[in-house]
Amino acid sequence: PITFTDDDYTGVCPNQDDPMVIVVEVANWEVHKTLIDQGSLADILYWPTFLRLDIPHSLIQPHTEPLVGFAVERVHTRGYVDLLITFGTSPDSRRIMVRYLLVEANTSYNIIIERPTLNQLGAVVSTLHLTMKFPGSGGRSSLSGQTRR
Repeated sequence: PITFTDDDYTGVCPNQDDPMVIVVEVANWEVHKTLIDQGSLADILYWPTFLRLDIPHSLIQPHTEPLVGFAVERVHTRGYVDLLITFGTSPDSRRIMVRYLLVEANTSYNIIIERPTLNQLGAVVSTLHLTMKFPGSGGRSSLSGQTRR
């Protein structure tokens, strides 16, 4: 079983209420400001980040349904793309294929990882500890969130 202990509090201020933000590898590029959000069904890759990753536009598949946000605003997508994402570092990393909706919107994040990917990864997230644990290639893996300074 996956458990969290006091050791997982390292570097975390429990009164801060920081979001769970990690670094992942997508298409062989390190991507910072990746938000772990357990509240939605769509993994999001923001358009400016997609452009910086230098991924061929030919991989984009059409998607015509808009996203409906928290304030019921509609955000149109530029399609979707399936890309490999690596969580963690070797030897305790895990690489899976993720379908991202491509969204052009103003945000402080580059990627938002949602429930489908967390479930596929077998991840358990503790926002209190700012830690995500999952089965990795070398056993159980752990990723710590980046705290605000």
